[in-house]
Amino acid sequence: MGSLSRRNLLAQGAVAAAAGLGMTACGSHSAVPGAHRGDAALSKSNGPAPVAAPAAAVRLIGDGSTSDTGPQPRQPVPAKLEPGERPPQFVVFSWDGAGEDSKQLFSHYRKVAQETKATMTFFLSGIYTLPEGKQDLYLPPGHRPGASDIGYLKDEHIRATLGQVGPAWLEGHEIGTHFNGHFCSPTSGVGTWSPDQWRSEIDQAVGFVTQWKTNTGFTDMPALPFDYGRELIGSRTPCLLGQDRLLPAARALGWKYDASSPGGRQVWPGKRGGLWDFPLQGIPFPGHRFEVLSMDYNMMANQSDAKINGDPAKRPYWQQQAYASYMAGFQRAYTTNRAPMFIGNHFESWNGGIYMKAVEQALREIATKPDVRLVSFRQLVAWLDVQDPVVLARLRTLDVGQTPADWRQYTTGASVPSAPRAVVPA
Repeated sequence: MGSLSRRNLLAQGAVAAAAGLGMTACGSHSAVPGAHRGDAALSKSNGPAPVAAPAAAVRLIGDGSTSDTGPQPRQPVPAKLEPGERPPQFVVFSWDGAGEDSKQLFSHYRKVAQETKATMTFFLSGIYTLPEGKQDLYLPPGHRPGASDIGYLKDEHIRATLGQVGPAWLEGHEIGTHFNGHFCSPTSGVGTWSPDQWRSEIDQAVGFVTQWKTNTGFTDMPALPFDYGRELIGSRTPCLLGQDRLLPAARALGWKYDASSPGGRQVWPGKRGGLWDFPLQGIPFPGHRFEVLSMDYNMMANQSDAKINGDPAKRPYWQQQAYASYMAGFQRAYTTNRAPMFIGNHFESWNGGIYMKAVEQALREIATKPDVRLVSFRQLVAWLDVQDPVVLARLRTLDVGQTPADWRQYTTGASVPSAPRAVVPA
């Protein structure tokens, strides 16, 4: 297995100001045609899990920006692996920033998810619900009021974003957070923040989402159908920086996971600082001896030196290379240790939109494979939390590309005779 290129550790938000939304995630059963993979992903049944009935009464929260409508629909009931059962192949597609502008990529990928029976994680930037005219309400740690390394959205795009977030949650998708200002500076960016500064950033991100009616004056729009304080259980930090000092603040809030680590390997996840650690992973990068992180920005950094308008003549090759990289990472896990795969992208049209096309092509192909579960990070957490800790510990001993000779060695809680294991070369 090749080592990660230095470029893969570049912060994905380093040139954030340049772009519109800013530089700114069961066992052996396959899904039944027509069943929602997010529903059937974690339970033993192939059929879709029951969708929660509409609440008899909607309880508005605060100024009416959010509400309690009951349990989230289209959530599967996680099931423990049977002894000797091969794990399903989990794949989490996640989106940093998650705003809807004139490119309409949020709505597009909701449609793609419906067509592929997928559930995803949308990491919402809190300031995407705050009008630019009210930007001084944002007090970023270590920066002047209203400062941000990503742009504020136009009012029409705030409306459009809010119009996507609620329906996405009702479709079973997770709404996580990408925080607010996306600061990547080595001297004052998120990598320098203390736990108390992270807590301030979190409180503000949640506050903007839960008080958007007050801040925007959009009283003609319905409340978001969820209690964000209860639903928010995980994040991805800007630039993949600052996780160590974020974790104490996140743990104090009862969060369950963080997806901020760069340079992870395709192995079964463990916990860090009390939270499930879901890193972006090194995956094969066709044409190179090193690996690339499983994110569009990191591929762009290696292909066009992080230029968002690289050589048009090279874009067809870059698109095919990005698609092939996603598929190589998927196949390596799918055919060997079945470690969950994490893919993180942005709603951007870098290099003519080639990364959007590449990830969609990969998603649609992956969705056709038996035993694949396209889930959110929240759903993966629910599945991990019901597994036997002994089984999870054994799964974590499987290396990248390592295929068990007998899955009973890894998915049986009791001690069983050892068996040889094969390693598939990267």
